[in-house]
Amino acid sequence: MKQDLVHGGDWAGYEKTYGKPPLDFSANISPLGLPEGVREAVTAALSTADRYPDPLCRELTAAIAQKEGVPEEWCLCGNGAADLIFRAVYGLKPKKALVPVPAFAEYEGALRAAGCAVERHLLLAERDFSLGREFLEKIRPEVDMVFLCQPNNPTGLTVERAFLEEILERCRQAGAVLVLDECFVDFLDRPEEDTMIGELEKAEHLLILKAFTKLYAMAGIRLGYCLCSCEKLLENMRQAGQPWGVSSLAQAAGLAALAEKEYVSRVRALIAAERPWLAKRLAALGLRVLPGKANYLMFQSPCALGEPMEKRGILLRNCGNYPGLDQSWYRTAVRTHAENEVLVKALEEVLR
Repeated sequence: MKQDLVHGGDWAGYEKTYGKPPLDFSANISPLGLPEGVREAVTAALSTADRYPDPLCRELTAAIAQKEGVPEEWCLCGNGAADLIFRAVYGLKPKKALVPVPAFAEYEGALRAAGCAVERHLLLAERDFSLGREFLEKIRPEVDMVFLCQPNNPTGLTVERAFLEEILERCRQAGAVLVLDECFVDFLDRPEEDTMIGELEKAEHLLILKAFTKLYAMAGIRLGYCLCSCEKLLENMRQAGQPWGVSSLAQAAGLAALAEKEYVSRVRALIAAERPWLAKRLAALGLRVLPGKANYLMFQSPCALGEPMEKRGILLRNCGNYPGLDQSWYRTAVRTHAENEVLVKALEEVLR
């Protein structure tokens, strides 16, 4: 039986159909692959696989806290950011939540699984899906939880820092927790200016999500973390999931990844160079390309691209299952220059 998957990155389904691996532009992962130091750390950690992992991730938590400049007590690790989204919802037990759409599907997935009413704030195509000030009016006392993605997935657009601070203050006034997904913030040109980590000390109602998945190409390892100065919420989240949510191999991988500073510099430089190049080439093909600022671009096509591109060995993310989007919208990862050239050449063949 064929199953419709919510997310991109279905390389296994492609291999089953075509008998070979795809060039995967549907998942927004570092194109440089797993860092060698992480590979070595996972291999070395196999010797501890016969023991239960540290349920508190003590060594990894300390390293993350040092990197982010926060107390260890403000950090909770999980089995990817998706795990922490579900933990946050089950830990807070909101009755009503506000989610701008289109957005990452797991926000609504977790909220609806917990029986929470979801209010969607529709981002409009005629405004390039930017978040307008009318969003502030939706943050009312009956809203317990607000989700935002910075930059947004799938559009790649960002919210200006001053506006984010207004949203955070409005959430405080309404008594709502703001869950800010920063899993792609490290791909921005100035991540240190875009992150809201500096607001945590004075904002207990702010929960920031981060992951090792994208920047370090660790999607299969499953490792993420969240930061919050409300230790009671973090404890509720800890109790809301399984006790050994992060494997010993993932913990070792995370520790090694935090030391990969040169790797991070190379990834960021690659994306900074290739994103504008790819956006320009896509626009030259007559596609409507959003001015995304992350390691992916969303664009609109006049014709269906899925099957024709798959037959050319390439996976794109069709965005038709995002609320607020139709089948004409696609998202592509930004990869190496050689791979991006292959993508552009295949699109030229399909679109001509």
